[in-house]
Amino acid sequence: MKLFSNLTLAAVLGLSLVGCSVFEDEDEALPELPVIQAKFNPTISWQEQVGDGVEHYFSRLRPVIYNDVVYAASREGTVSAFNFADGKTLWSVDLRDDAEAFFASKKSQRLSGGLSVAYGKLYIGTENGEVMALDLDDGKIIWRIKVQGEVMAEPVGGEGLLIVNTSAGHLIALHPDTGEKRWQFDQEVAPLTLRGISTPIVESGGVIFGRSDGKLCVVIAETGLEAWQQSVATAVGASELERLVDVDTKPVLSGSTVYALAYNGNLIASDVQSGRIKWKKEYSSYRNLAYDAGTLYLTDVSGNVYAVNAFDGKEQWQQTVLARRGLTDVYADGDYLVIGDNLGVIHWLDKSTGELVSRLELDDDGFFVGAVGERNKVVVMTRDGELSAIETP
Repeated sequence: MKLFSNLTLAAVLGLSLVGCSVFEDEDEALPELPVIQAKFNPTISWQEQVGDGVEHYFSRLRPVIYNDVVYAASREGTVSAFNFADGKTLWSVDLRDDAEAFFASKKSQRLSGGLSVAYGKLYIGTENGEVMALDLDDGKIIWRIKVQGEVMAEPVGGEGLLIVNTSAGHLIALHPDTGEKRWQFDQEVAPLTLRGISTPIVESGGVIFGRSDGKLCVVIAETGLEAWQQSVATAVGASELERLVDVDTKPVLSGSTVYALAYNGNLIASDVQSGRIKWKKEYSSYRNLAYDAGTLYLTDVSGNVYAVNAFDGKEQWQQTVLARRGLTDVYADGDYLVIGDNLGVIHWLDKSTGELVSRLELDDDGFFVGAVGERNKVVVMTRDGELSAIETP
């Protein structure tokens, strides 16, 4: 019975943490947003619909931009491609129509990990333990394979491989053209975890990723053998909740330093060759970091936003007025940071000071994944599948 309880609690936490935290007083009124003097007025360039979105589920289906095309997906199985400039639909497919069994043809495909573009293909993973490669030109499935565990992080290409990290503790290297497995690295999975998994990065012959036991790990891309591991967080405390130490965030590599961030843990900077810690600061988050020009930007579990010097870990500023609004991770766009919240508002912050400089209210269904963008235009998608391209001066 204990195992069942633990797994259930992990699922509940995964759903609860995306909005108001389970650790907060449900009766406490959410603070009003402060009045700001907007420095610019964002304008909506175009809007399109992508199925029913991810709804209330944990599905990290962040859109991706590649060669002036925006690719986006919904949890049930809609995958669409839009022209980045004007939003014109280039193609749209329903992966439910490709289910092998007739009786399952219209059941949700439970898309959850992705999207990513590599090797001229679009890759996506599912909670059903599948990885798919789609044709960029028409969305047709090139290959589709089964792996062990849910695929909740985007598959990542590099070093001639497609790397998939699953909830069952398996880091798997696939051939990007066929889906054939090249190697598998098995990692420990903590008995109680948040619902999420770290997206790996593939750089300089290594695969760098976070683990549910609070470790940052590097394996050799060619062989799948471990090079080193380093603790980002250590489980302490009397309750199981206090002992959650997942490194669900995607590592960030700059030069010879890799940065990682844990829940109930720390933000660390480590030497990429040896894993030796250069500095460590206490922060708690399950949202990805942003790095720009020597500064790290992050949102923590309480909804505070921070800028941290990447060279010594000194905090440059913090912004607390967005607390408890269920923030997405940060996207750095020119002189500004773009952050969505669970109430459907997009916020722009001054990158150098953290000052709120503009906002745009889109959809009260809210945001679960952060923005992507190019050339002073950002693309965001709400939980109900509304895809918007927003321009700023």
